[in-house]
Amino acid sequence: MKVIEKADGIGGMLTAFRKLARGRKKITFIGCPGWCNPFAELLGYVLRDSGKEMVFIPNLRKELAAKVIMTDYGMQLGEKADPSSDTVVLLGGLAMPKMEVELKGLIEMIDEITLGQPDRQILGACIGGVFKTAGWDTKIDFDYLIDADMTVVTYGFK
Repeated sequence: MKVIEKADGIGGMLTAFRKLARGRKKITFIGCPGWCNPFAELLGYVLRDSGKEMVFIPNLRKELAAKVIMTDYGMQLGEKADPSSDTVVLLGGLAMPKMEVELKGLIEMIDEITLGQPDRQILGACIGGVFKTAGWDTKIDFDYLIDADMTVVTYGFK
């Protein structure tokens, strides 16, 4: 694994994702419900005018695959959709121990989603090194991994 680029903040993460999504036809995000679907919507926002179809799958529940669409409220989940695509984006919440996602089942689902795609691409997007901590960076055949780190400061004024 080699460092391709470094950037700061949410904007840096979004820019990195937009660059990696160039030339891709359809993107399927896989993540845990609640934690990850807002990230799929946020990442999808930078592609809103690209004409790319985007889909979100909660956990390993492929039958619940839903379109990620632009609405008056921003990107949101829409109607059910076929998750087959040339690009899979794994979101970091999947690798958190409390989510109990079975890695073998995830890898099998990635293979099903990308079946027949000779130029398939697997991306990871996480915060705080969660894929590395879980050891998934060496167990999943990622093409690229975006790992953001955030510093959070809370100020009180009263």
